[in-house]
Amino acid sequence: AELDRLNSHESIRLLTARYCWALDTLDRDMLADVFTNDSTASLGRGLQTGFEEIWQVIHGALSGLDGSQHLIGSQIIEVADDAKTASSRCYFHAQHVRAGALGGSQFIVAGRYEDNVVRVNDVWRIGHRQLTVMWTSGNPAVIAL
Repeated sequence: AELDRLNSHESIRLLTARYCWALDTLDRDMLADVFTNDSTASLGRGLQTGFEEIWQVIHGALSGLDGSQHLIGSQIIEVADDAKTASSRCYFHAQHVRAGALGGSQFIVAGRYEDNVVRVNDVWRIGHRQLTVMWTSGNPAVIAL
């Protein structure tokens, strides 16, 4: 039981890291492997239902950038007694760069991700992600709207 709990924690940590790598590389397939097929998310632009809507919001915001870097920390994971569901929350710090943007080329967003995570075919996936912005700095026009 303890080994399964530790493996679950590590898998969920990697899940969160893969989300960040998928964003920064705009890797649609990697991002699809992070979410359940029927996932939902609230990414600051209403509620997204299903992976396609999640991808559209992410791609729309990040595809025009010269680069982005999403960092995560202070992650807390709580696996339910049934070991089929979990909650995960962490802080994030995201740097966005668009050279030549009027008003400055950089925009930082900092906040937290709060996830409901589910085990699907023995693999952890995000069922719902809530993004909460805590503060920003720089030029918000850097991110495509």
